Amino acid sequence: MKNDPYAALGLTKSATADEIKKAYRNIARSSHPDLNPDDSEAEKKFKAATAAHDLLKDPETRARFDRGEIDATGAERPERQFYREYAEAPGNPYRSGQQFDDFADTSDIFADFLRQQGQGGARSSTQGFSARGPDRRYSLEVPFLDAVNGGKTRITLPDGAALEVKIPRGTADGQTIRLRGKGGAGMGGGPAGDALVTLSVHAHALFRRDGDNIAVILPITFDEAVLGGKIETPTIDGMVKLTIPKGATSGQILRMRARGVQAVGGKARGDQLVELRIVAPAKVDDALAEFMESWRKTNDDDPRKGMKI
Repeated sequence: MKNDPYAALGLTKSATADEIKKAYRNIARSSHPDLNPDDSEAEKKFKAATAAHDLLKDPETRARFDRGEIDATGAERPERQFYREYAEAPGNPYRSGQQFDDFADTSDIFADFLRQQGQGGARSSTQGFSARGPDRRYSLEVPFLDAVNGGKTRITLPDGAALEVKIPRGTADGQTIRLRGKGGAGMGGGPAGDALVTLSVHAHALFRRDGDNIAVILPITFDEAVLGGKIETPTIDGMVKLTIPKGATSGQILRMRARGVQAVGGKARGDQLVELRIVAPAKVDDALAEFMESWRKTNDDDPRKGMKI
């Protein structure tokens, strides 16, 4: 089926929440535009997977899609208006020549009209009728650092007009921002609707968000692992010195307090979790080889002790 979010992730409708998350992460790792700058197909696959994940990650939104209440973009599916189908049927002699397909939600407009009729008494015309304009929904892709640190960007509307969007600090993937009065124009002097902008946060080459914490893998050399020292480490605020303890090992996690995300409305920032990864030198020269051979003869430490069967 066209625009099937399950198919975009390579899944079926019976997929679990964990399977949806895992499928999206796999596609993001392999097809992210930053990793495939000249591959339009990879970019298309990434965008489709991101849109699908945004729709299916929330249980309530997923259930509404499965019931057919919203489409693959998250837009409401209009309820069938049987009186309109009859009135517009070719065989109906009372069929009106004027069509109203441009209205976003005709039932809301008539509801406003009837409410105003009830408040102002019976009228013989629509004089004085007003209605709030329809909301407009947009999707916006946001760089990772703009989402966690906040920022501003602009989107171009279908009519060519530009709309500035302020991205709150700590914005999460899939979050929707409401811009008051930036939707469709009202009728009869009624107020304009709102613009609802759903944000899709790009994956980052270095950082991964885990709640309010930021996770990063930091490569270190043999000598840095053995001797320790201060090493420049990337954070969402820039480069910061991190103290590596003597005898550090791969997989060891160091916590940098308050270097994570400050969620929207939150007071305290999360932490940055730095996972150390020892990287062997690209080239082992004779001096290093001789030193390691000498060291091996006097060293009896066995990291695999206890694994023997």
